[in-house]
Parts: sequence; C-alpha cells; structure tokens
Amino acid sequence: MTNTLLILGLDPGLRRTGWGLVACTGARLAHIAHGVASAPDAGTLADRLLSLLDQLDGIVVEHRPDEAAVEEVFVNVNPASTLKLGQARACALLAPARAGVPVFEYATRLVKKAVVGTGGADKAQVAFMVRRLLPTAGEVTADAADALAVAITHAHLRLARLRGAA
Repeated sequence: MTNTLLILGLDPGLRRTGWGLVACTGARLAHIAHGVASAPDAGTLADRLLSLLDQLDGIVVEHRPDEAAVEEVFVNVNPASTLKLGQARACALLAPARAGVPVFEYATRLVKKAVVGTGGADKAQVAFMVRRLLPTAGEVTADAADALAVAITHAHLRLARLRGAA
C-alpha cells in the first residue's frame, strides 16, 4: 500500500508569496489547493513580513503538509531588493519549519528544468506545464503556478531519490 504525501510548494516574494499543495501517491500527483499570501502595500517592512508569516502559518495549520519545498532566491541587480526578497524567503522557510514540517530548497533553474524541460523557461511556460500536469488546478496566477511547480519538482526529485536508495 502506497501512502499519500502532501507537499507544500512555496514561491517567496515580498509582495506576493505563491503557495501550492499537491498530493503525491507513488508517481501520481494531484492538485489539492493553491493561492497567494499577499503583504499589505503600506506599513513597515517588519509589518509586511509579519503579515506574510502569519498567512503562511495559517496555510500550514489548515493543510498540514508532510513536507515543504521552497524556491531559492536568485541574486538580481539591486542588492536591496535581493535582501528584502531573502527576508520574505525566510518567512517561507520558517512557517513550515516551526510546525515541524521538513523543508527542502530548490534553485529556480532546477524547478524550471524539472517542470518544463529547460532551466531557461519563462513564467508562461511554467504555468502552462503546471496546468498540464495538474489539470484540476484550473487557472492559476504566476505566483501560485511557480509554487505548484516547486511542489512538483520536489515530488519528482523525492521519488528519484527514493528509487536510487532502493
């Protein structure tokens, strides 16, 4: 008998953090839920981060994932933006971790390669493939599609690791 594993994928962002939950039973994936945690436009950075963390905590409590996967932050041209994005990423790492959920991290290029077949895929290609792989997800925003892609990547790589260990 194969157990079902719930995987929470997170695509961190300071304004919008995408999240997606998939059920993994063997090699079969099923869409469970997805959405976006949005920080308020007004307020201090600390207020915005707290809002994100509170929302992510609520998602973890509501859906009770078995594992979480978070997309790594790429360094962009603006160091201040990269630092702020890193702080939002910390919220994505902390929410599942403090609930006792194991957290895994994946590079953006790896996620794109795992879902689309090329590490240079754009957001539209990722969203298209997420809809193909999880047809019951329906239309998803770019942030939620990216989060579902992270969950799909974790499911595929996790299965490959398990097969390699056998």
